[in-house]
Amino acid sequence: MAPANASASSKGTRVATVLSTTSYRGTEATNMFRRIAIVIAAASLPASLPAAYSWATDLPLTPAQAEGPYYPVSKPSDADADLTRVGAGPPATGEVLVLDGKVLDRTGKPFQGARVEIWQTDHQGIYMHPGDKRTGKRDMAFQFYGEARTDAAGVFRFRTIMPALYPGRPRHIHMKVTPPGGKTLTTQLYFKGDKGLTDDWIVRRLGKAMERVTLTPAEAASGEKKADIVIVVPR
Repeated sequence: MAPANASASSKGTRVATVLSTTSYRGTEATNMFRRIAIVIAAASLPASLPAAYSWATDLPLTPAQAEGPYYPVSKPSDADADLTRVGAGPPATGEVLVLDGKVLDRTGKPFQGARVEIWQTDHQGIYMHPGDKRTGKRDMAFQFYGEARTDAAGVFRFRTIMPALYPGRPRHIHMKVTPPGGKTLTTQLYFKGDKGLTDDWIVRRLGKAMERVTLTPAEAASGEKKADIVIVVPR
């Protein structure tokens, strides 16, 4: 049986022959050599390499979604990354969720200083917005909106609560991500296995991209829920 890389070697020989009989200059030559290197390397890969591996280095972008009608008309005076209480007030009602995330570009390079915003319902499914007719009954101890900035590694963290079902929609957290000097991505995060996901028209439009905005909370030793997300936006 021929060695596994026999085919690759023969391809490399044929490529070398072509090069020896063809003249390339400047940028044309550089591009040609890059393409040849990829062909030779790809031919050398074992046949058993999983299909998930690809020569494309680009990460899939996080899908954009509707902002929805309840983005804050005016942001609260306390708009930090801890939504579980307002200032030094009492803690909000609800199950605490610690949301860790990273903001990366398509090559996996982190964005430092990206602004990340989230807003959501309280434990009753009520928004802090005049358009929500129940807003007068909201939990006044909950912040509803928060902002964070990514560090040098592109990392951000929010401390919030698990949102409640809003009439007609599965549980979700709204998010905006604005890289320094870049365009704002508006999206929504959902919870794996949640009720109503299959019937929601916004979710259905996502298709396979739904996986990239789905949280899978796990219970930490502290009793709090923890989940993580990677946001990919163009540079």
